[in-house]
Parts: sequence; C-alpha cells; structure tokens
Amino acid sequence: MRIALALIFGSLVLPAIASASDPIAQHNPDATYHAMPAALSKGAVASDWPCLLGPTHNEVSPETHLIKTFPKNGPKLVWEMTKGEGYAAPAVAGERLVLFHRVKDEEVIECLSAPSGDRHWRFTYPTAYHDEYGYCNGPRSSPIIAGDAVLAMGAEGKLHCLELNTGALRWQRDIVKEYKLKQNFFGVGSTPLVEGGVVIVNVGADRGPCVVGIDVRSGKTLWEAGNKWGPSYASPVPATLHGKRRVLVFAGGRSNPPTGGLLCIDPATGKIDFAFPWRGTVRESVNASSPLVIGDQVFISECYGSGGVLLDITADLQCKPGWTNAAFGTHFMTAVVKDDYLYGVDGHGPEDAFLVCVDQKTGKEIWRTQPQWKETIDSDGTAREIPMGSFRCWLMPVDGRFLCLGEFGHLLWVELSPAGYREVSRAWLFAAGETWTPPVLSRGLLYICQNARDPVHKTGPRVLCYDLRK
Repeated sequence: MRIALALIFGSLVLPAIASASDPIAQHNPDATYHAMPAALSKGAVASDWPCLLGPTHNEVSPETHLIKTFPKNGPKLVWEMTKGEGYAAPAVAGERLVLFHRVKDEEVIECLSAPSGDRHWRFTYPTAYHDEYGYCNGPRSSPIIAGDAVLAMGAEGKLHCLELNTGALRWQRDIVKEYKLKQNFFGVGSTPLVEGGVVIVNVGADRGPCVVGIDVRSGKTLWEAGNKWGPSYASPVPATLHGKRRVLVFAGGRSNPPTGGLLCIDPATGKIDFAFPWRGTVRESVNASSPLVIGDQVFISECYGSGGVLLDITADLQCKPGWTNAAFGTHFMTAVVKDDYLYGVDGHGPEDAFLVCVDQKTGKEIWRTQPQWKETIDSDGTAREIPMGSFRCWLMPVDGRFLCLGEFGHLLWVELSPAGYREVSRAWLFAAGETWTPPVLSRGLLYICQNARDPVHKTGPRVLCYDLRK
C-alpha cells in the first residue's frame, strides 16, 4: 500500500529585519514578476507565517479584508518562481520568505523578498536521498523563522540553523547519523518546533530518545525524552494546558508492529507528563496529522484504522479519551475547529478522501461529502471534460470563511457549518497533482506550492504568490 503523504493590527506592515550586513535583494533569475499587489486595506489585520501551520499552529489565519470571490482567471498572480523537488511550505516574516527545496543533488534554503520574489541569499548542501516509494526526493519538513534565525531539516535529517539576514551558517546537526536512525518511509519529514528558545525535534531513535530539545542559539542538546516511539510526519505544536506551557508531539513512523502516540512534554526540561498510544494497525502507516489543541482538549487523528480521538487534559496534565471516531481519520492535513465543530478530510485517497463535519462535544458525524466538479481541458486540439474535486485538501479558516486548497491545484472559498458545505468561489491555479503543501498567507499575499508538473499548461514545480488583498 502506498502512502501519499506577531500579529500586526491595522494596515501597518512591519519591515523586514535588517542590519548593516543585510544583503539587498537582487534579481532572482528563477523568478518572474507579474504584477504589483494592491495596498492593504485600511484596518486590515495582517500577520507573519513563520512556521508550518502558521502563527496559531493550526492553519488558522487572523487576516481580514480579503477578496470575497475570485476573478474568472483566478486571483492576481504577483510573482512565480521555478522550484525543485519537495513538499515543504514557505515561511514568512516581515518581507522575508524562506523556501526549502531540492535542486538536482542539493537541498536549497533560500531567502526571498516576499512581495517580489527577488533573492536575498541562497544556501545549499549536498544530498543523496532517494524516495523508495517513488515520490519526490526533496524535503518534506518546512523551514522555520524564529527571530533572527532560520531552521530547516532535510529528508536525510540534516538540521541547519542559519542567520536570517545573511544566510550565514550558525550550526548544523546530522540527526540521522547522530542517533543511528533507519530511513523512515519518506525520509525525515516532521517539521521541528521552536518553543521558548528550544528546537523540538521528533527524532524517534530506536530505544530512545523519541524527542530532543536543542538550544536554538548554540545547537547543543538540552534534553532528551521518551524511548518508545519512532519519528512521525506530524509536527510538534505548542499548547497552554491549564495555564502551563507544553509541547505536543504525535510520534510514530516505520516500525513493526506499528507503534506511536501523543507525548505531552515540558519544553523547558523535557519532562513527559503523559504518553497516550494511538496508531493504525497497518504496518505501512504513519502518524502524519499534527495535534489540534482546543482549549484544554487535544484532537489527534490518523487514517489507517484508529481514526480520531479527542483527549480531555486534566488539571494535573494527564489525559483521558473524551470520544473516539474511527471514521474521522485525517491523513497529513490537520483538522480545523469552528463554533464547536471539527472539519477535516477523512481517508488516504484521493478517491476515498471525504470532507467531514464532526460535533466537537460528542464526536458524532454531522455530514460528509466529496466535493466534485468537471473541468474542460484541451487535449491535442480537442476539448474534453474530466472529473475533478478537492480530495486531500487543506482548509484555512480565515476572514469568516474557509480557504480550501485542493489536491489538484484548485483554490476555493467555501462556507462550512453543521448545515453543510457550500462553495462560494473556485479557481483552477494549475492542473497538477501532489498539491499536498499547506497554503501560506501573510499580509494578504497567498503562497502556493505546485509540486508536480502541469501537463496541460506545461509548467513544472513552482512557488506562486497571489494577491488576495481587497
């Protein structure tokens, strides 16, 4: 079986972090600039997107004053850049965008001007990773901007910390070599988390450690935790549970029998509060969907048999299952919550990927649907219709609605409620599969990764910047 896998209020936008040694962005030969974006609307809320799943760590955007519908040909394209292999999402802080991808036999970390695509700096190092399941050979883990630092961990487990201003190397670690790790299904893919100056890495070494805390300034190990579970493709998330700051790590990767589960860890010390086992029974399965924190509850889910469970966290930071739902199993996308209802994609599809609404209080399924439509394409001069849909999509709650990025390059505005699913507006950005990278929204500009070749428009992998400003 194959496995797919500082808020700024008003219209004020913070400038990019700069210093005397800050290289001015130069023309990027891999980028094409198309159009000037609109000015931010007066009173608009805008934000950075410094890490996977955004400033709220749950794919929710606080931005406002965005366009309500898409023009006939889609939202205005500001710039695009040819990129290499990989599924990593960009990170944005101020006017800096960090992209992580693979070009030939190198993994590439580069810093671009977020509004224009011009290049500040480019850092490369060799890689020999080969994906044994036939997917791309690029990084799965997304880069992180943490203050004046950039962190990125490649498919072979090479973790680099660079200076945001210049791209200069601060430190590096070879996680796979240091901890003698065996190759996971798709290499290393969990995006680290920076919390309180500590880089949280789901290492998953045999007989431990499962999680490592690394000092973001020096690169030295501060603590090691856990000895049971391997590395997953889910990313650690921070949480404040009963007033105490914690990190939640949903571990579990290649092992026989398959094992894994949720760890609640004190990021300052590495002390584990609880370990809750949760994993599908299929050997070729992984935990890939990041935990969703809802107050003093945590929702975790996987799509290979166990499905989803909502955990109630007690005052002494222990956990007990509130409800389980084996039919609500998210794959690598993270469920979102709005007004006491969970929305997410059940199944590992694409054919069996269904958009589902679940009552947060009871776990009861309210509805499920598989949005589909037909598109007309030109095939050797002949127009023909093909069936399309959202399938394994990403949902971003923003500006009172949901932005939906479909698996085959569609972008939709949708309304989701217990009453059902309603499409408001739809655009087809490109005709390419593997659109598995979550969308990134910062200062009204939307960044989308096209990860596969578009045979209709004959374009290769790209990162595209669209203007959603009103």
